[in-house]
Amino acid sequence: MCEETSRARLSYRRAEEIFEESTRLLANPLARPEDVEDLEGWTLHRLRHGALTHDAENGASTPMLLARSRHASVRSLERYSRPGVDAVARHVAERDPAARRRG
Repeated sequence: MCEETSRARLSYRRAEEIFEESTRLLANPLARPEDVEDLEGWTLHRLRHGALTHDAENGASTPMLLARSRHASVRSLERYSRPGVDAVARHVAERDPAARRRG
């Protein structure tokens, strides 16, 4: 029970179950709605992973990513920050001296 609101708090495990169940069709766009019980949805951990990846793609510094992820080492952070092909291309283009001279 939350003292501030007098309401029961949602446990992480229950939030994970609700999120997974609610995203089954989103995670499997080609599936039929009648097959929803046999599908797997997204997890809160995957949501966290996606947020950190987007932050990395948008140029967040390593110290900021470590702080946000609460990881102690860069090595453990590596699995989260895997920028996609488009983000790498954008990064390279933004730092290309020839492109900067043209623009």
